[in-house]
Amino acid sequence: MSSVTWPASLPQEPLVDGFTEQAPNTLIRSQMEAGPAKVRRRFTSGPRNFDCQLYLSLAQVEALDGFYVSTLAGGALSFDWKHPRTQAAVTYRFVEPPSYKPLKRGTAWQASLRLEVLP
Repeated sequence: MSSVTWPASLPQEPLVDGFTEQAPNTLIRSQMEAGPAKVRRRFTSGPRNFDCQLYLSLAQVEALDGFYVSTLAGGALSFDWKHPRTQAAVTYRFVEPPSYKPLKRGTAWQASLRLEVLP
């Protein structure tokens, strides 16, 4: 587990709308000259990918941006947050920087996050 935790000032659950979770891809496929591809396990575990959105106030956008840029060193560090489906504490890392979209004339914002759960 990481020593950095998801900020309490930010929503503790992502929005259901737009949430996707992808199981780890731990396989390698080798194309054969004839017949079906050969498939084998490459790893015993791998990262689980998430796409999710958060509904934020302007102050929360600043908090998330500061958390990403400063606390997580631009996404280089991992952080602990609960898994939205299992509610277990897991360690996440940003796959790409968060993006922000204004709603309601800039008084509300939607943040899009691409995260991976580390094995």
